Amino acid sequence: MLTIIGTSHIAKESVQEVDAAIRSKKPDIVAVELDRKRMHGLLTGGNKGMSLSQIRQVGLKGWMFGNLGGWVERKLGSKVGVSPGSDMLQAYKTARELNIKVALVDQDITITLKKLSKSISWRERWNFLVDIVKGLFGKSVKMDLSKVPDKELVKKLINEMKVRYPSLYRVLVEERNMYMARRLAILMKKYPDKHILAVMGAGHEKEVRKEAQSYLNKIDAP
Repeated sequence: MLTIIGTSHIAKESVQEVDAAIRSKKPDIVAVELDRKRMHGLLTGGNKGMSLSQIRQVGLKGWMFGNLGGWVERKLGSKVGVSPGSDMLQAYKTARELNIKVALVDQDITITLKKLSKSISWRERWNFLVDIVKGLFGKSVKMDLSKVPDKELVKKLINEMKVRYPSLYRVLVEERNMYMARRLAILMKKYPDKHILAVMGAGHEKEVRKEAQSYLNKIDAP
């Protein structure tokens, strides 16, 4: 059985919901929207930005986006007193406390940023800067950062991203959805009698749920 909890990475509500869900449902496996590098960064407090030496690994555009996106997320998180990724860190800590297996199901961040470096256009980077300025001056979409956005708002934001940032949407959302769905399907196939509780951003939840079921019908058991 698969249960997916859609979260906001900077919402106190998500941190509390994740902890409560794991304790009440007592799943056999907790799957989180992380790879090993980001998990290590959360555990050591090292998610403060990428060094200049990493440009060679991920490409200039991927490096710029990684640092700029991280800065925006930390800026928003500071407004509500929550560090970015606290939802995932809480999932890991609660699972470990209860001796529950943790599975990291997201694509390696280096691979994601490499793809982004090759695909993101100058227009998208300009749009990103414009949207940041709008946000700083209060002209962006109004939402309560302390809570998970409702499904209609998530849908609206995803649709806007498809239009303004088609490359970003493909690399950061669509391709990662497929990757995580496949990883979850493999876990479901390998452990058919186990309850898997997956924790991921609300923008991924709907498609990952659908694609995981589709993959489950296609792959063989490991």
